[in-house]
Amino acid sequence: MPVPIPQLGSYNFVPETKENLDWADLTTIDLSLYGTPEGRQQLAQTLLKAVREDGFFYVKNFNISEERVNRQYSIGQHFYELPLEEKLKHVPEGWAEGKFNGYVPAGRRVLDPVSGIRDRVEIYNIPKFDGFFEHNHPAIVQDNLDEIEEFSKVACLCIGFLETLNVQYQDLHSEILDPLHVLLAIALELPEDTFTNIHKYERKSEDHLRYMKYSKYTPEENRKIGNLWIVGHTDIGSWTLLFRQPVAALQVQNHKTGEWKYVKPVDATLTVNTCNALSFLTGGYVLSTIHRLTSPPKDQEHVDRLGLLYFSRPNNDVRLNTVKGSPVLECEGFAQNVFEEGGHPVPTMEQWTFAKQKWQRTPKNIRGDLELETAEILPGFREKIYDDYKVAV
Repeated sequence: MPVPIPQLGSYNFVPETKENLDWADLTTIDLSLYGTPEGRQQLAQTLLKAVREDGFFYVKNFNISEERVNRQYSIGQHFYELPLEEKLKHVPEGWAEGKFNGYVPAGRRVLDPVSGIRDRVEIYNIPKFDGFFEHNHPAIVQDNLDEIEEFSKVACLCIGFLETLNVQYQDLHSEILDPLHVLLAIALELPEDTFTNIHKYERKSEDHLRYMKYSKYTPEENRKIGNLWIVGHTDIGSWTLLFRQPVAALQVQNHKTGEWKYVKPVDATLTVNTCNALSFLTGGYVLSTIHRLTSPPKDQEHVDRLGLLYFSRPNNDVRLNTVKGSPVLECEGFAQNVFEEGGHPVPTMEQWTFAKQKWQRTPKNIRGDLELETAEILPGFREKIYDDYKVAV
């Protein structure tokens, strides 16, 4: 029997926590300054601090309305209200080999070997609309696919983007990602199209929009898993965009101090982190953001957490060598990434993506398995443990 398609309605966010948490002091990229050369230079220097020290940063004035963002949350909410058997129809073929577009069910990891408590993280990934991926989705997604495509794809309206930098924006790529790529190039004293050229929307890449649900635990269950829902980790690609989520659970590790602090949800902003591919491409100068998800504070412990994210990745055929010609990287001594330093083959983005995704799909995934958690993903790169599996509350 077909599942009825609900009306979207509006998404109701829970109130922010009233607890006095240890919030990270993060920098903000204000894209209203992007329209002038002076503004871009200022933002480029702000971005450098974020990617070298803070890990996360905020982006504001990105010209995507709150209404459009909330509608995406509504689609995600309605998807997760579907019966499990309906969602399971959309598990990707080749899931164990690292395929990830579609539905990824919860319960893949054992968080507490004693009690057997498993993760409660569900994922629904929607790939790019570039002609390389099929789009066969449950009705709630399929019937809103045009809107999802408009929200996530590139559609610059003006000619000569890199010549005039005077563009009307209407989506995530041209609104946020292209400016970030240009700002990073400016900061590294590279041609401004250095990174936009390897993140072309029309070329195949594993970018995706994600609806991500973290179902709640009881207070007793949270204690058993050390109040830690997802351990410290880094992301695969270039940038991850996280839309405002008021359930306080996201933490970042400061690159300089090593301290873990909460990431505060700030109105009218995106939270952004840098990922593995950018680190490889800059010889380790751009640091991959180390982050984790903890149990929410007591006044939010009773609710599920819904996330809306976009994962940006270089085109699949891009080989992740350190970029050449940057006076900044040369002066600072960042001439080689971990693969190049060890004389190992440098992977393409496609090879890196599926090597790490396959590792994440390892069967019998139990928290505390040191062999798994420090495994060699590819020759030259070994995973790390970033926390002690217990969060003080």
